Amino acid sequence: MSDKIKHECGIALIRLRKPMQYYIDKYGTPTWAINKLYLLMQKQHNRGQDGAGAVNIKIDQKPGKKFITRYRSAAAQPIMDIFGKVNKKLEKARNEHPEKYMSAKWLKNNLPFMGELYLGHLRYGTHGKNGEEYCHPMIRRNNWKSRNLIMAGNFNMTNVDELFDNLVELGQHPIEKIDTVTVLEKIGHFLDEENQTLFRKYKDLGFSNTIITEKISDELNIQNILIRSCKDFDGGYAMAGLTGFGAAFVARDPAGIRPAYYYADDEVVVVASEKPAIKTTFNIEYNQIQEIEPGNALIIGKDGKFGQHAYMKRLPKKSCSFERIYFSRGSDPEIYEERKKLGELLIPQIMEELKYNFENTVFSYIPNTAETSFLGMTKGIDDQLMKERLNAIKKGLNDKELEKVLSFRPRIEKLVIKDVKLRTFITDDEGRNDLVTHVYDTTYEVIEKNKDTIVVIDDSIVRGTTLEKSIINMLDRLEPKKIIVVSSAPQIRYPDCYGIDMSRMSDFVAFRAAMSLIKKTGREKLLDEVYDKCKASLKHGNSDVENHVKEIYAPFTDEEISNEVAAIIKQDHIKADISVIFQKVENLHKACPNHKGDWYFTGDYPTPGGNRVVNKSFMYFMDGKVKRAY
Repeated sequence: MSDKIKHECGIALIRLRKPMQYYIDKYGTPTWAINKLYLLMQKQHNRGQDGAGAVNIKIDQKPGKKFITRYRSAAAQPIMDIFGKVNKKLEKARNEHPEKYMSAKWLKNNLPFMGELYLGHLRYGTHGKNGEEYCHPMIRRNNWKSRNLIMAGNFNMTNVDELFDNLVELGQHPIEKIDTVTVLEKIGHFLDEENQTLFRKYKDLGFSNTIITEKISDELNIQNILIRSCKDFDGGYAMAGLTGFGAAFVARDPAGIRPAYYYADDEVVVVASEKPAIKTTFNIEYNQIQEIEPGNALIIGKDGKFGQHAYMKRLPKKSCSFERIYFSRGSDPEIYEERKKLGELLIPQIMEELKYNFENTVFSYIPNTAETSFLGMTKGIDDQLMKERLNAIKKGLNDKELEKVLSFRPRIEKLVIKDVKLRTFITDDEGRNDLVTHVYDTTYEVIEKNKDTIVVIDDSIVRGTTLEKSIINMLDRLEPKKIIVVSSAPQIRYPDCYGIDMSRMSDFVAFRAAMSLIKKTGREKLLDEVYDKCKASLKHGNSDVENHVKEIYAPFTDEEISNEVAAIIKQDHIKADISVIFQKVENLHKACPNHKGDWYFTGDYPTPGGNRVVNKSFMYFMDGKVKRAY
């Protein structure tokens, strides 16, 4: 998208199901699992570039030997940084101990990341600061293996304050009020309790502490821990956890907001945030990759056995539609077709705006993520032209007229080119805005001046800043008669609180448009009414809260909002007429039928916490507070 936003962390988990020596003998290298983890993370690097982390657990490691190793990095290329450290140690071992390099027993005792269980994470910093210490996986350490908890996730909780208070009520003293810490400590508390229950049981039966430790590793009930610890969670999440003795879980939120997929065979169990990463890494068919069901956790025991287990009551499934529009890799065949369909379904609106004039229209797109929806749009154009050709033929044309109709082709050009090497490093607003206009470049001398209309598609319009400061300016220099900006996503009206960095009302150009219309139509009293309702609603529990911010948009049609957006992004010096077309919500659902999480566009949040966040976000806007509402 032209308006860059931060979003969506990524997870990668690998559990080897056979002894390490098996993989060394079969694949001829001790790095098979490490290489797979590296690929899983690289193939999901689109999900997080603020940092990365990886952890390895050695199962059944003898006392006196390290059994957990974690590397994290906030370097410019964090994945390369982490695996560079691992590779450096492996290279040194191969050079200094070539006779031992293929021995699993020696490697496990002497080198990091030579174990059976791996967890990787890619971070986009939607909460907290950037730095190595903020990178997942996070570790809750203990000298008992079974009380160690390692966690990494793609999540945001809407009720962090409530979860923090719960920890205090449990007798803990949490030092930070962020969802990563509260989740880790909440699950860790019940992990401790489960440990203590089993310890007492076998202590009363007369078992030694050493034997009890082994029995806890065999009998610890991960499902029960999740049932007890997650019951108060409100948010979108796919969170992975490892215990020190080698059990693992990946839990998905009850509405299925955040994605999680897995693949398993007799050698490995693997989990990732995106299907293409698993397919590419393990060279398997898409139908072999399964979805972790909402409200379920994929639990992998110390023995390598696995299964999905319910730990929360399912909500209506509201998988994030932005995954399909923008976030996930377009190499997934389903996502690829859905993005094309989004472009195709816009054709009736485009044709109406063009008044069906193809001859003086040039079609293009904003690189790079809008390219697939552009392909769908061109297919829709071809289908429309076919209908017009058939109608023209039915009318009965002479040879010259028929030749003109049959030979006509839509004008498709690559007008916008992204200069990926340009960085807006200037910090003052005036200097930065000047450079923003040059982040994109254009192709000259393909537009017939003062005659042609440019139709340019973007996958979504969030803030409208890049359109206003860069793209419209750049295209206007070509001197077209009109510029039509098309968004394959509907109008983004409401903040997200489930993992995407879209949290402030004032950031959204659609909200700015509604505010402008309220002022123009003398409805300022509405703002105070909505503010009072939001304030009153926050005094109640989550179950009583509704999204009162919907009332801000209610007086206006979608077209009125779109027209006002066009007025906002058109600066005074722009000569071309400007129009903006947004996808319709009903067409979004047609294109992405299995991902109906549309709260960004409709305000219909999948959990009660979402309504609290949107109301609080509006209050912050009215109070002049520039901060996130969760």
